[in-house]
Amino acid sequence: MKLNNLKPAAGSTHSRRRLGRGPGSGLGGTSTRGHKGAKARSGYKRKIGFEGGQMPLQRRVPKAGFKNINHKEYFAVNLSTLQNLAETKSLTKIGIEELRQFGVVKGKVLVKILGNGELKAKLDVEANAFSKTAEEAIKAVGGNTTII
Repeated sequence: MKLNNLKPAAGSTHSRRRLGRGPGSGLGGTSTRGHKGAKARSGYKRKIGFEGGQMPLQRRVPKAGFKNINHKEYFAVNLSTLQNLAETKSLTKIGIEELRQFGVVKGKVLVKILGNGELKAKLDVEANAFSKTAEEAIKAVGGNTTII
């Protein structure tokens, strides 16, 4: 066996169809594209959503809703979570850094304290927002709330 007489396995290669090379080839004339129309032309590209001239779905269905550009997404932390942190880690001040440090929140997120649960410890709490019930509950046990 020599490099100059190596051949691919029988049937593993196919010759390329040479379109538009005259009538004798059997693939001349329209070059397998049928007769006329956009699909027969070079550079044809169907529009996204084209439905053969029927009104496309994205134009049949009416527009609905809107996205408020001023909406702020808060990560909710309940009073029960704060109480649990204060007991286990013996904290008197809880801010976003402490919540991040102990794995309650991840990354840079806005934090809102909600009033679900019971708070017994006197805490100084820093957050981006407070619900009314949470603020009242924190102040009822002698703690302070600070909006960052």
